Amino acid sequence: MQPYEPGVSIGGGLSVCVLASGSKGNCLYISDGQTSLLVDAGLSGIEIERRLAVHQIDPRSLKALVISHEHQDHIQGAGVIARRYHLPVYINRKTCQAAQACLGSVREYRYFECGASFAVDHLTLHPFSLSHDAADPAGFTFERDGFKVGLATDLGVATTMVKENLKNCRLLILEANHDADMLINGRYPWPVKQRIKGRTGHLSNSESRDLLAEIRHDRLAHVILAHLSQENNTREKALSIVSQALAASGTTISVASQERCGELVHL
Repeated sequence: MQPYEPGVSIGGGLSVCVLASGSKGNCLYISDGQTSLLVDAGLSGIEIERRLAVHQIDPRSLKALVISHEHQDHIQGAGVIARRYHLPVYINRKTCQAAQACLGSVREYRYFECGASFAVDHLTLHPFSLSHDAADPAGFTFERDGFKVGLATDLGVATTMVKENLKNCRLLILEANHDADMLINGRYPWPVKQRIKGRTGHLSNSESRDLLAEIRHDRLAHVILAHLSQENNTREKALSIVSQALAASGTTISVASQERCGELVHL
């Protein structure tokens, strides 16, 4: 395991930036140089624009908005961004129905089904089902010319399906939501603790480590830990525990932030 050097290029055809990650808002930028997408838009429209501007990314270059599930921290600004930039919204039907009140009027929906790949120009997306307390939550892989990126946050358990879909990625964005001891001994009410640590809640640091240990491979270049709880985790704890799965490897690891835009990672 190696520490991450901001802005480093690791060699090929995809660029990835976690604009925000956590319970107050989630948004991911991914581009193959020709096709640029946002996955989720859980910040205000103005804040999404501000964070894109950190890397001189013009939001008018976006081709689509992809929605993983309907929770507010993933769709807060989705309707605004879709309307402002005339973006088609890729979403599954159950999520669309559950999110309708928040999304408002959207010019164009393009429906996908978990398990069925679809393309946005030359970028191939494969949505897969996650275990989370939402209508039909999805993780994703993104692929172009042999470069594959995997995204799996907001899941209570890493199923066999999740593991299969995340194999052979060059970059992984994985949930490391909470430290188990901090959660149990923290101030949350017991029902909330049960939800978080349950099968439809969120992955702990140790569960993320165990998932990574199963799917790591020699060509895995980078791991970004995401959706850390501000109440029940710390950056240091997440890195210390999850990086155990990367001992003696050349894979770099970093932590996505809730408060500021992440680095633009080039694959």
